[in-house]
Amino acid sequence: MAIAAIISEDGGRSCPASEVGRVTKTWVRLRPVVESDLAMFRRFVTEPGLAGAAWTGYHDPSGPARRFALDGYLGPDDGRLMVEADETAAGFVSWDATGSGLSRYWNIGIVLLPEWRGRGVGWRAQTLLCDHLFATSPAPRIEARTQPENIAEQKALEKVGFLSEGILRSAEFRDGTWRDVLVYGKLRGDR
Repeated sequence: MAIAAIISEDGGRSCPASEVGRVTKTWVRLRPVVESDLAMFRRFVTEPGLAGAAWTGYHDPSGPARRFALDGYLGPDDGRLMVEADETAAGFVSWDATGSGLSRYWNIGIVLLPEWRGRGVGWRAQTLLCDHLFATSPAPRIEARTQPENIAEQKALEKVGFLSEGILRSAEFRDGTWRDVLVYGKLRGDR
């Protein structure tokens, strides 16, 4: 399974006619995790700051290999897909089931390597993930959470079609203190 799209280097924004010839294309696709991707996952759990605002502290570096051996990161309640930009692994998207029964929906996340941030790759990858989750599950909604200071992610979520739904106060312990979290939601019929 692979899901792909193409975006311009400027993230899909229009540009003046005089610059059309200078705009290059960046292919973005989602694909299953393969064993060679585990080195990147180990870096994300052992290198402070590499994951940006998603850094939650050190974790067992053998954890990614154990999870990969279990189900290839494609479980019934959660999973990961690699984000590729121009055939280079740029990071990953993830999803977790929230709720139960008919009230079950998805919470998604994304982590990109620093060199791929701010280039339009993230919002496109999240769009592909939402399309995939809505196409392959009956979930009525997808939720995403981010930090109030992560303006780039807030803009990316809005570009994907998420709406701001509110603030969870002191919902995340990060950098030695409890911090607020912004909640965004996208419904199946939203565009």
